[in-house]
Amino acid sequence: MKTLIVTGGTGGLGTTVVERLSREYRCVLFSRQSGVDLMDEASVRNALAQVSEPYGLVHMAGGYAAGKVSETPAETWQKMIGLNLTSAFFIIRETLARMRRDAPGRIIAISSEATLTKFAGAAAYTISKTGLNTLIEMTAAELAGTPVTANALLPGTLDTEASRKALPDARRVPLDRVADVIAFLLSEEGGSVNGALIRM
Repeated sequence: MKTLIVTGGTGGLGTTVVERLSREYRCVLFSRQSGVDLMDEASVRNALAQVSEPYGLVHMAGGYAAGKVSETPAETWQKMIGLNLTSAFFIIRETLARMRRDAPGRIIAISSEATLTKFAGAAAYTISKTGLNTLIEMTAAELAGTPVTANALLPGTLDTEASRKALPDARRVPLDRVADVIAFLLSEEGGSVNGALIRM
């Protein structure tokens, strides 16, 4: 059974994705609960050192904070950059260091539709997720010509209990739909997709 590194696997989306992927893969969950600080370079490196030749990474960890550019405190800015971009950089870099380049492999990250719509009121979040998009695109460019791919999903409001209460009129993306797209990208057939930012 192929091994996947999974971050953010205990949240609303994460639980659904892990349940779906566990049918075909051995999912190794990286989180604070498992002793991994994704914003600490050494912590990520040490955790990956315990995993032999992972097939891929499903990076779902992140965070959200509202605030306009004119109102965002430095602490919120730094937190969003850390949660949504720096953590992705560390986990992608260290996972790639453990992956083979002569065999199929997959890097998948969850970004946000907000990077396309760029609505006012979530500046630090949107900018940090836009940086994640670029990180995926650069990773894909570096992997071109190998059987390893890197892609990102850009869902809108996810269909969670919290979103139903907070945004009752919003268009919500079913969690199982996201899980199915991730499963496709991980599959052999998904190997033809590289560097895509998939709006959902």
